[in-house]
Amino acid sequence: MNNFTYSHATCIDNAVSEMAAHQEARFIAGGTNLIDLMKENVMHPDHLIDINGLYLNSIDFLDDGRLFLGALVTNADTAWHPAVEKYYPLLSAAILAGASPQLRNMATNGGNLMQRTRCYYFYDTSTPCNKREPGSGCSAINGYNRIHAILGTSQQCIAVHPSDMCVALRALNAVIQVRGHEGERLIRMEDFHRLPGDTPQIDNNLAAEELITGIILPREQFTHYKYLKVRDRASYAFALVSVAVLFRMEQDHIADVRLALGGVAHKPWRNMEAENWLKGKSATVENFAHAADMILQDAVTFGTNDFKPALAKRAIIRACREAINGER
Repeated sequence: MNNFTYSHATCIDNAVSEMAAHQEARFIAGGTNLIDLMKENVMHPDHLIDINGLYLNSIDFLDDGRLFLGALVTNADTAWHPAVEKYYPLLSAAILAGASPQLRNMATNGGNLMQRTRCYYFYDTSTPCNKREPGSGCSAINGYNRIHAILGTSQQCIAVHPSDMCVALRALNAVIQVRGHEGERLIRMEDFHRLPGDTPQIDNNLAAEELITGIILPREQFTHYKYLKVRDRASYAFALVSVAVLFRMEQDHIADVRLALGGVAHKPWRNMEAENWLKGKSATVENFAHAADMILQDAVTFGTNDFKPALAKRAIIRACREAINGER
């Protein structure tokens, strides 16, 4: 592990200033991903700014009825919060599908948004990886790529985003609240994470000194939901494919639908064309299969992940069917 200095932020403005004052500083709260990356010699921050003392650890309704999740609320406290369980059960289910109870007790909402890929080659510093070392190459494209992306890939990177929580946030149209030198701004969840393109080392659209302060959840009218996670090991594993789906039904027709996928791309994936096609349709397996084909029509595989499009299609159909039937 490299040497680094350490400080406690006294307020949000102080945290932002501390970040701007160092070349390679990082905020730290739960540290469940960052410390691993430092131990593995993947990340080398020269300064850590402890933000655990900031007042960003509450969940509150805003005046307009939206729900604000503080960036420092742990994933466990978020999943079990009465307001989240009652009004956003999809989010609760997604969080509880991720990691272990011990990790959820430490990991924070802001940190979950910032966690990095679990690509084997990203962690293996003896192999080329454009995300870890831009310009060195992508070992996964012609390597062992069982867990890797099939949508939105580039010649530079085929890594996937590992979060379960973020897949639900994408389906819920969440908004990320951040603070920087220019003040506060809001980033739509769909714009927060990036596809790899030619700059796979950049995971998101945060400015260098900006701090995530919270997540805002819009009021929702969906009555059917399902979070389905397909993985190698039920007790603890990252998703091969995950599906977050929300329906609003009017009689036997789909009035509205949101459908987000995890484990298939560098960011939580949605296809608005497929969602719009489903609106007004009956909730049948045939229609869910057609929507899945639309979502996956541009999928590209790389060898050991050739099974993923078929798996994703089955997962989409199953998640939609179980959402309609109220199966948890």
